Amino acid sequence: MIKKFGTANWQGDLKTGLGKVSTQTKALQDHPYGFKARFEDGPGSNPEELVAAAHAACFAMAMSLNLADKGLTADNIDAKSTVSLEQVDGGFAVTKAHLDVTATIPGIDDAAFQEIAKATEKGCPISKLLNAEITMDAKLV
Repeated sequence: MIKKFGTANWQGDLKTGLGKVSTQTKALQDHPYGFKARFEDGPGSNPEELVAAAHAACFAMAMSLNLADKGLTADNIDAKSTVSLEQVDGGFAVTKAHLDVTATIPGIDDAAFQEIAKATEKGCPISKLLNAEITMDAKLV
């Protein structure tokens, strides 16, 4: 079993407090996050964009694996995950994650690409983690 961790520290109240988020590898080290970044387009990060980045990264890696299983290698895979935070039942919930994928893959047609993309959308470990509707637009270039 592989275990990875992230840490967060929060100080203050919800609206004026500030947090710091870090990753085990120190790719993020005490990176600021807070209410304004989450709800008002302020500076810093927020949990939803961190989940979205993890989802996009996981998808791109998983697609690479699924392509290799078919004897293919991508020249390039660009993945973007957009996570939706909505007010639901008196609170907030992540309700959707939408993937936009553009890839350059020699030797594949669009039908095969779409099949691999769909399998990757469902099989990516972060997709499995999310208890939300996950959608995707995939484009072969």
